[in-house]
Amino acid sequence: MKKGKSIWPGLAAALLIAVISAPSPVLAQSAGLGAAGELVDPDVLRVCADPSNMPFSDQNGQGFENKLAELVAARTGRKSVSYTWYPMATGFVRNTLRSNRCDIIMGYAQGDELVQNTNAYYRSAYVLVYRKGNGLEGVETIEDPRLATKKIGVVAGTPPAANLADAGYMRNVKPYPLMVDTRFAPSMAEVMLKEMQKGVIDVALLWGPMAGYYAHEIAPDFAVVPLTKEKKGRMTYRITMGVRPSDQEWKRTLNRVIRENQKEINKILLDYHVPLIDEQDRPITQ
Repeated sequence: MKKGKSIWPGLAAALLIAVISAPSPVLAQSAGLGAAGELVDPDVLRVCADPSNMPFSDQNGQGFENKLAELVAARTGRKSVSYTWYPMATGFVRNTLRSNRCDIIMGYAQGDELVQNTNAYYRSAYVLVYRKGNGLEGVETIEDPRLATKKIGVVAGTPPAANLADAGYMRNVKPYPLMVDTRFAPSMAEVMLKEMQKGVIDVALLWGPMAGYYAHEIAPDFAVVPLTKEKKGRMTYRITMGVRPSDQEWKRTLNRVIRENQKEINKILLDYHVPLIDEQDRPITQ
C-alpha cells in the first residue's frame, strides 16, 4: 500500500479522485450477497477504515467508529466485523468501498458525491480551544477582538483559516499541515494541543471530534467551544455512514439502525468527548 495521508473533515470531496460514473466490473457482477442487486455481505460487517486515525478508527479497535461498527454489526445480525484498511486519503473510496472490498464507511460527511450517504447519525462543528483562566472565557467567535493579540493555531486550508483571514488575525497564526500520515506521525490535533499546553500557542481551531478527544487526553482544563455563531463559512457538518450508490436496501437498513439506536450512538460519541450539536446548534449531552 502506498503512503497515505489523513484528510480533515469537509475537504474530502476536493481531495479525493472522482470515481467514474460507469459501473465497474465488480459492481456489475450478478448479486448473490444481501438484497437483490446488492453485494453486501449478510454475515460479516465489512468496514472500510483508516488504520491510524484516532479518535475515529485504528487497527486496535480503539476508535469510536470501531465501537459503532460493533453496534451496527450486532443490530444487523452480522456475526463479526472485518476491516479493509486504507489511509483516509486520495483514492480511499475507490480502493475500498467502490472496489467491493468492504460495504460501509463508518463516518462520512453528508453531501460528498463519492458515496451514498445514510441519514446523519451525528452533527458536530469546528471548535475553538483555549486554556481556562487565560482571559478568553466567553469567546465564541473567531472575530472576537480578544483573539487579536493571541497566538492562534489552525490547520491550513480548513474553514476556520478563512475566517481568521477575514478577521485580520493571520499575523498571529501558526499554521499546521492539512494532511499528515498518522501511521508515522502524531495527529495534528494532538500536536497542536500539546503545543498549547506548553504555551507555544494560546488558542487552537480544530474539528470538534478530534479536539474534544485530545483535549480530554492532554489537559482536561481546556475549554472546547463549538463555532456555531460564525457569520461566514461553514463550520458544522452532518456525519453519515457511506455506502455504494447501488446499495439502496443496505442504506435503508442502516437508517433504521441509526433511528432505533440514536441514544446508544450518542453515548459512544460522548464517551469520546465528541462535541455533539443538534439542528438548532444546541449541545447534546446525553
